Amino acid sequence: MLTSKQKKFIRKNIKKLSLDEIAGEIGLPPKEIENYLKNIWRKEKFIRFRQKSSQLNTPPIAPQTLFANKGDLKSWLKDNWYIILGLILLVFAVYANGLNAAFVSDDINWIPKNPNIGNFNSLLSWPPNRPLAFFILFLAHAVGGLNPIFYRLPNIFMHAGCTVAVFVLLSMLINKKTAIFTSLIFAVHPILVESVTWIAGGSQAGLGFTFLLSFITYILSKNHKKLYFISIAFFLMSMLFSEKAVSLILVFPLYEIAFGSLRKNWGWIPYLSLGVAAGIMLFMQLGGRISGLQTVNYVQPGFDNPLIKIPMSITEYLRLIFWPSDLSLYRPDLSISWLQYFIRLGIFLSLLIAAGIAYWRPFFGKFSRHIFFWPLFFIIALLPTLTPLRFASTVAERYVYLGSLGIFTLVGMGLAYLSEKGKLKSGVYLIFAALIIALSARTVFRNHDWLSEDNLWIASAKVAPDNPNVLLNLGDMYTRHKDYQKAIDSLTKAIEIKPNYGDAYNNLANAQVLLFDEDKNGEHLNEAIGNYQSAIKYNPLLWQSYQSLAYIYFDLKMYDKAAEYLNHAIEINGSNLSLQYNLGLIYFNLGNKEKAKETFSHILEVDPGNQAASSALKQINLP
Repeated sequence: MLTSKQKKFIRKNIKKLSLDEIAGEIGLPPKEIENYLKNIWRKEKFIRFRQKSSQLNTPPIAPQTLFANKGDLKSWLKDNWYIILGLILLVFAVYANGLNAAFVSDDINWIPKNPNIGNFNSLLSWPPNRPLAFFILFLAHAVGGLNPIFYRLPNIFMHAGCTVAVFVLLSMLINKKTAIFTSLIFAVHPILVESVTWIAGGSQAGLGFTFLLSFITYILSKNHKKLYFISIAFFLMSMLFSEKAVSLILVFPLYEIAFGSLRKNWGWIPYLSLGVAAGIMLFMQLGGRISGLQTVNYVQPGFDNPLIKIPMSITEYLRLIFWPSDLSLYRPDLSISWLQYFIRLGIFLSLLIAAGIAYWRPFFGKFSRHIFFWPLFFIIALLPTLTPLRFASTVAERYVYLGSLGIFTLVGMGLAYLSEKGKLKSGVYLIFAALIIALSARTVFRNHDWLSEDNLWIASAKVAPDNPNVLLNLGDMYTRHKDYQKAIDSLTKAIEIKPNYGDAYNNLANAQVLLFDEDKNGEHLNEAIGNYQSAIKYNPLLWQSYQSLAYIYFDLKMYDKAAEYLNHAIEINGSNLSLQYNLGLIYFNLGNKEKAKETFSHILEVDPGNQAASSALKQINLP
């Protein structure tokens, strides 16, 4: 028999909470609550209630009743296998045209130009730098050599895994219909392409997949204690995919605040401890990271105003989620008027206020806790990139890979709610089908932008024509196509925008040297020498500029100067045996056979099979 207190709780919360949640709160089987409602309601009202609780619209499953035994899991998979398979096939369908894309941007230095790509010991460096992401590259190299497909397939598998994890998670927390709507959007949304088709962006897909597994097993561990340790293991894996996982420690206490009890359930504390430890380690590396960015990436020293950066970044991500037309690896400068800023600030504050109202004044009924949880999940996932410190781009599509789930879930909830309105049902399904087709088409077209370096930079230039990084890469593209004047124009523009851009000076000089090779105009060579010197001035670690100057002076038979510059290059990049071989040739031309012999012998000590050094050494030893 129900007590009067239990009956009062049921009548008060039946519109706010699911049957399973009420059962969990008052400690009764859902069937007994149903029988009580059947006795106090009119027959028609009870039938409507049962229809609303049909399989597709099931309310959240209380974690303490979910998969209580292996039979439950088997039954759930039997009921949902076709949805899971459909989601996986959809992911592969929309990403298939990007599978055979070339290595682009950071991929080139990470894979074909990385001498350690097949060296397992290089993964054991300390402190670790995304070791799981690089371990996947190591495995891809072991299986497929330098075939890009083998490096891109893991990203697609991880994205498919994320999509299935989204379906499982939301089936647990909200209902099956919301889970289907949201996971379909997550599967095909084009803002996620940068984390899937771009090999270097795959660490975000790996982070997302392992974190969602951690979060799901954390929820299930309420009923299956052994899963708690598996959850911690998955969370550690997410941090080994990317240091940006550190902010996700806040998701666990947020979940307890929204759906559980922060004071009673202390399982979130070990995650917090892990995150703090990782945060301390990252903080110790911060100085070197910022210094490196200022030297190599020419990031201006200083701090960003968080009152401007945070609302600007958040609202830009929202814009790209709801209107993903202008996607680009590099974004245009977010220079806007004060009126536009206050509009964006208002949108950002509205998001926070809505979450606060949903928590303190649950006007949204049983969805209130989700309207509190998911916007904050979106922001938490982005926190590492929202700091005033300048060690990450203000906006980058790959950064929002996991955070986008917060917004997609709110959209999925809205669609599921509207689809229950009889007159709107057909329209909602029709609009949603059109949305999925449109998003899928945009993803397929976005994949095309990553097929080659040329495609990528032409597409980026349409979105961010004044971004110095885009102009730098456009200049390289024109140089590859021997359109040296266009290359010079593009690189000159990059330097005008960023006067300390050492790489742009270096590449401008490269184009001028090639132009000199064509027309033998000495002015072009003099300009190239000056630009190489500027490159070294702004980036003393740019060994390529030292190397190029050495080659110029070697051709001019100024061997002493050539040796001086090449020695500088070797000081920076001592593992490059090609530099050392050329230094040996310079010593030989200077008549310093002992130095030349010493240099070639050293090469053979490192690489006994080096034929060029072996031949040069034999030539020196000839009488």
